[in-house]
Amino acid sequence: MEWYEALILGILQGLTEFLPVSSSGHLELGNVLFRTELEQNLTFTIVVHAATVLSTLVVFRKDIYQLLIGFFRFHWNAEAKYVVYIFLSMIPIGIAGLLFWRQLERLFNGNTLFVGFMLWITALLLLLSVKIRPKPGEMNAWRALLMGMAQAFAAMPGISRSGATISTGLIAGVSREEVTRFSFLMVLPPVIGINLVDIFTNVRGTSVQESFSVLGIGFIGAFLSGLLACAWMIRLVKKGKLIYFSVYCFAIGTLAIILSFL
Repeated sequence: MEWYEALILGILQGLTEFLPVSSSGHLELGNVLFRTELEQNLTFTIVVHAATVLSTLVVFRKDIYQLLIGFFRFHWNAEAKYVVYIFLSMIPIGIAGLLFWRQLERLFNGNTLFVGFMLWITALLLLLSVKIRPKPGEMNAWRALLMGMAQAFAAMPGISRSGATISTGLIAGVSREEVTRFSFLMVLPPVIGINLVDIFTNVRGTSVQESFSVLGIGFIGAFLSGLLACAWMIRLVKKGKLIYFSVYCFAIGTLAIILSFL
């Protein structure tokens, strides 16, 4: 992978991680267009995901600080409940990672037909969140688990993590203000864990030059674009603009399916 390819793919990851259009699906399409080495795709994907985690930490730094302060008071307060809900949301992705990691890893193979169909599913989820409007309520344990199951489902390329979790939360009755915040905070523990595992597996098998140049450039591109996209997405969900992303996902999914036959 050349440095400019890493930069473009990193920026693409940062923009699409927070917007409900599937960052993994776009990265797969980008890898196909650039014809990058397939064995490097997963490592690069995990590295740029780490960059967007860092941008999430920056945007939600005040929320995270308040949650940690409240949690370590060791009282059953609102902050402690919220942290417990985040840990509950991690259960599905933890099970999926332990039982199906190798199967999921093999999906990152440039299969644009599969990505296209998964983008259609993302489009459907976003459409349903617009059409189904229950009375909004507060976050609770079962809503956290539902959003966690959506996050596990989004491990497949083409399913938007933010799109799946936010849509599921809205359909389950979580308020627009709360669903975006929880969606972005719930991803932090599992992605940080995945990156720590990857450091001791995939990344250590790459050369020093590749790790600190190509992967580093991708990381910086994803971080800076992620800062912009995260703040933008918060405003879009509050305004109820998800229908436009449903149309986009359907269109880009159709394009991916067409490309698979060319």
